[in-house]
Amino acid sequence: MVGFAAPWRRNGLVTLGTLAIILSACSGSATPTPAPSAAASVAASAAASVAPSAAPSGLGATTAGINETDKQPKAAVQAIVDFCSAQAGITIKANFVDHNTFQNQISSYLQGTPDDIVKWFAGNRLRFFAAQGLLTPIDDVWATIGANYSDAFKVASTGADGHQYFVPNINYPWVVMYRKSLFAAKGYTIPKTIAEFTALGDKMKADGLVPLALGDKDGWPAMGTFDILNMRMNGYQFHVDLMAGKEKWTDPRVKDVFTKWAELLPYFQQGSPGRIWQDAAQAALVPSAAGKFTAGMYFLGTFAAQQVPTADIEDVGFFPFPLFGNKWDTENAIDAPIDGFMLSAKPKNLPAAKAFLECAGTAASQKIYTGISSGDVATVKNADMSGYNSVQKASAEIIAGAGAIAQFLDRDARADFAGPSGMQGFLLSFLNNPSQDLGKFLSGIQAYYDSLPPQ
Repeated sequence: MVGFAAPWRRNGLVTLGTLAIILSACSGSATPTPAPSAAASVAASAAASVAPSAAPSGLGATTAGINETDKQPKAAVQAIVDFCSAQAGITIKANFVDHNTFQNQISSYLQGTPDDIVKWFAGNRLRFFAAQGLLTPIDDVWATIGANYSDAFKVASTGADGHQYFVPNINYPWVVMYRKSLFAAKGYTIPKTIAEFTALGDKMKADGLVPLALGDKDGWPAMGTFDILNMRMNGYQFHVDLMAGKEKWTDPRVKDVFTKWAELLPYFQQGSPGRIWQDAAQAALVPSAAGKFTAGMYFLGTFAAQQVPTADIEDVGFFPFPLFGNKWDTENAIDAPIDGFMLSAKPKNLPAAKAFLECAGTAASQKIYTGISSGDVATVKNADMSGYNSVQKASAEIIAGAGAIAQFLDRDARADFAGPSGMQGFLLSFLNNPSQDLGKFLSGIQAYYDSLPPQ
């Protein structure tokens, strides 16, 4: 998350094409992109250094619908849009919409008059729309960029029909994040087991800290907690089969997960259903004016590092969620969602849009993105990691060391199950009342899943 990190999050639907109108309107009235950081300036210089005369010309203009308005990812997207525009000799207008609105309205948007290029997610979240005929296959783009990617990324970009529909741009692991200076000052050590984790939580409580920050107002962050507990307790295959509807939510193994989660909730920040993830990240990763932290740790995707001032980024540390001392320990599964770009069903300028996608699948463009977005890593095999900060270097190591990688609950499950009327709402219900009858709670989830139309 996402999540995508995930599908975000307002109740209610819009009529077809409404989001396209929002996108168009926001392109002129959205909050201006902030003054570039040093990394952004380097990216801009790289884009400016490409001689337009050396690039193809005459392809014209295209548009891109972008699900980012936070400072760093917005600046990173704009930087590669500028770079690829110069590289391909095209004009790209990026229309930025906040993450939650975009992802809540994505279905109506794609059925209306969407932009040619759409920033989105790999895996089932991509296949769902490809199967509905709402995307254009880009096998020819992959014929050009395919050598840049591992087979796993190609599989994640492929629809059920065997065609490619997606160009991966970045990914990021879900980990437990903390400030190194806080751990050093308090004498905390990295926990490797769940028992060590709760013992550390008890120490933090005694020191006046909330052990784990949590903000789930948008409905998706808690999905990551469910994912990791389920994979730690039941293994990766059971988890993905549950997401795919091959296992039942009424299975006793799922009840065990929620029982354990309820036991762990006293270590989490209270009031999470009313708090956005950015505020939770601030609690654990950004000290107050007095130099104090509210929370000691935060479990989220490494994109949370975007909340930390650039000057402090090397003080951010993280580790995989602790192990449970069972047969799944060797698997060391994690969530590491993949973000990238796809092509809408009826692009107004197909050649220009494909020229951008080819550029987005290169090491040069992804270096520009990761040079600005401090918590993300490139997806290409030949990524230039020379400019990675410590967060990005450690992210790449954790992803490489994982024995199994899931995309995220709302990307591995069907979209209509994961949304506000489905798992978002169910998880908020659990957080608001963890002592409720779990048998009845899980029966409700399964009944909702069974009520959905065939895919």
